[in-house]
Amino acid sequence: MNMAMQQFKAEFFKALAHPLRIRILEILADGNKSVNEIQQLAESEGSAVSQQLTVLRSKNIVTGSKEGNRVIYSLRDPMIIDLLDVAKKIFNNQLSETITILDRLNEDEK
Repeated sequence: MNMAMQQFKAEFFKALAHPLRIRILEILADGNKSVNEIQQLAESEGSAVSQQLTVLRSKNIVTGSKEGNRVIYSLRDPMIIDLLDVAKKIFNNQLSETITILDRLNEDEK
């Protein structure tokens, strides 16, 4: 694979590497939202949400468009939703494997 693509992927995943950014993307997966709506749904301070939206915008992961005096945010590419779903499945698979290992260890101790 070409180095430019690897660099792009590394930067892309760095942009996702924050729990509030992931939460914002999950919120936007349900539809376009204003900053105030995102703040309420994320149960986070305005400055933190704005800061994370700035990172997501700078990496072209979300877009913002003006509607009157509000900015409405949306996912730039709906495939982000698929990516988050795959990440959740990977997490669930790893968790299931860990539970299986723990169950076996508990059985061996009996």
